[in-house]
Amino acid sequence: MIPAHEAFGLPAASDSAILADIVRSIGRDLPLIRTALAEIDKRAGGAFAALDRERREALINNWYAAGGAPARALGRVVLSAYYRDDRVLRALGQEARAPFPQGHVVEQGDWGLLDPVKRRKPFWRDDRGR
Repeated sequence: MIPAHEAFGLPAASDSAILADIVRSIGRDLPLIRTALAEIDKRAGGAFAALDRERREALINNWYAAGGAPARALGRVVLSAYYRDDRVLRALGQEARAPFPQGHVVEQGDWGLLDPVKRRKPFWRDDRGR
């Protein structure tokens, strides 16, 4: 789903270290991931990996928007593992470390955008008074 980018020194999501992280993180999404992979191979008319890069990208782009929960699960697990990889973090100008406890500087936005949410009446059961 994510090809290598030689100029920026970025590995592909199919890199062995990233694949190992993907496998470790699938967990409860395994049935959805299996469904997603079966659908991708079906649409590829065989093995997705056997397609050239242009056809793989077109297939994923066309399928992902309408792929539902299996597509979201596959995307989530691939992207999470990819952006945890130290090489990817360094290529993006980030320190190769966990975000906490040191944290990262977050650019301040317009806090006024939350005003409509603050004014909205609660729509949950408030049991704080008990």
